[in-house]
Amino acid sequence: MDRGVCVITGGGRGIGAATARRVARAGWQVCLSWHADRAAAEAVAREVGGRAVRADVGAEPDVVALFAAADEMGRLTATVANAGIVERRARLDEMGAERMRRLLEINVLGVMLTAREAVRRMSTRHGGSGGAIVTVSSAASRLGSPGEYVDYAASKGAVDTFTLGLAREVATEGIRVNAVRPGLIDTEIHASGGQPDRATRLASTIPMQRAGRPEEVAAAITWLLGDESPYTTGAILDVSGGR
Repeated sequence: MDRGVCVITGGGRGIGAATARRVARAGWQVCLSWHADRAAAEAVAREVGGRAVRADVGAEPDVVALFAAADEMGRLTATVANAGIVERRARLDEMGAERMRRLLEINVLGVMLTAREAVRRMSTRHGGSGGAIVTVSSAASRLGSPGEYVDYAASKGAVDTFTLGLAREVATEGIRVNAVRPGLIDTEIHASGGQPDRATRLASTIPMQRAGRPEEVAAAITWLLGDESPYTTGAILDVSGGR
């Protein structure tokens, strides 16, 4: 089954890589973006028979180029705005403006630019045939992450609000827009935030008593993209083990 093309930002590792594998099995051609780890992204692309494109999602020309590359593969029908960053654990009064600016650039502007390019291709208003967008938020948006990353939590709160607004904006144009909100998931992002053992250390605070796996989030994303959720838009699906 050829479902068309799915763009996944940050598709070289973690949730993005797991999603690339899952949607490829479901019949999509995959065009994924990477920023820092070319080898990992290209390995995933080879595995799924897709394409890996270097893109800084906070830079408009890079996002435009990513979708132009996807256009060469066929008709865009799905987009996963997954790319995001977290900085080292800190209180707000220890953070500099450059840290905040870069985090918002990737986690918020990057999602908006990614979704914009998807809408331009999939909306019936622009001659498209519809499709689905899934944004990747975080349980931090409702927990606040005090003493760790309040800036990251705020950026994900913006993603939640954007998802709700865009879903209503394009609801009559053949596009469904939803979010997944992962909780504590065992991925490399914790190491990039200076806490490589975070998933293991905090597992006992989760009602299910364990961290989640990227594949469990990928399953939720794929369901939201697919034909089994035709009446679901503007939803925020928690994948958090009850946290």
